[in-house]
Amino acid sequence: MHVLKRVQPVLIAILMAAGLLVAPAAAQQAGSSNPTAQAVSEQQLLDELNKIQGRVTIPDRKAATLQQPQGRDYRGFHEGALPWIAGIAVLGILIVLAIFYFIRGPVRTLARESGVRILRFNTIERFAHWLTATAFIVLGITGLNFVFGKRLLMPLIGPDAFSTWSIWAKLAHDFVSWAFMLGVLIMLVAWIWDNLPDRYDAHWLKTGGGLFDKSNRTHPPAARFNAGQKLIFWTVVLGGIAMSISGIFLLFPFSYTDINGMQMAQYVHATVGVLMVAIIIAHIYIGTLGMEGAYEAMGSGTVDLNWAKEHHSAWVERQQAKGTIVTRSAPHPAE
Repeated sequence: MHVLKRVQPVLIAILMAAGLLVAPAAAQQAGSSNPTAQAVSEQQLLDELNKIQGRVTIPDRKAATLQQPQGRDYRGFHEGALPWIAGIAVLGILIVLAIFYFIRGPVRTLARESGVRILRFNTIERFAHWLTATAFIVLGITGLNFVFGKRLLMPLIGPDAFSTWSIWAKLAHDFVSWAFMLGVLIMLVAWIWDNLPDRYDAHWLKTGGGLFDKSNRTHPPAARFNAGQKLIFWTVVLGGIAMSISGIFLLFPFSYTDINGMQMAQYVHATVGVLMVAIIIAHIYIGTLGMEGAYEAMGSGTVDLNWAKEHHSAWVERQQAKGTIVTRSAPHPAE
């Protein structure tokens, strides 16, 4: 018994040592299996929940959403499809117009100037046009910066200058957008009745408005606005409304919709915006290089009577019949 008491501490020490040797071996055997094999994968969470969420204690509960498939789709659109859409639309229209100008040349007026100027657009109408046009140019330049800036501009001017420019471009885009919305609203009220379809539109479209006749002898009759101008008007109005609504969602993020709605607003705003840039480039061409005397209508508000008879004969006849047409004699040079 006395011997047993002396041996007992030794036996305990031997058993403890044996346990320390066996434990690592057992742990090593257990470690040979994958402990996360039964864990839920990220893709399974996305497939089941359509998003991965966590828990946050800050007031902004949207920060709890870590990932969602729609965000990946939008990133793919913004970084992949959108630059291609914008590049093809903008560069494509510039190339087409350049080729068209060198082959066709400008649309010229056959008759000489009559010396009589008639009022085509009053002060309010010209104000609305130039307000909208100026605002759109600013919006177009600053908007395209979001698409092409880091690809084309930043390598030229450097990251610091590009960062400063982008900050000011964003501020200009946000504030000038209100002037654009106001201009679109005024034009809608002022010109909606003159831009409804009429009996002259089909023939104008059939003949291409005389744009493809190099002899300049094809001038189909048109009311105050021809079919081409009506297409531009409704493009600006409907496109402007789409851009205005989507822009308001972006100006006040998450005030009216969730993350999916914000992404949809980005889709609409960017796509409509780049397409409108291409269309307005064509409109600028027709109003300047493409048609002789067209710029004067919005520049001074008056056009020569013979120009009006060739391009808007139905409008001139209607105004003369009503006796409402205002004529202004062209100034004579001093002797």
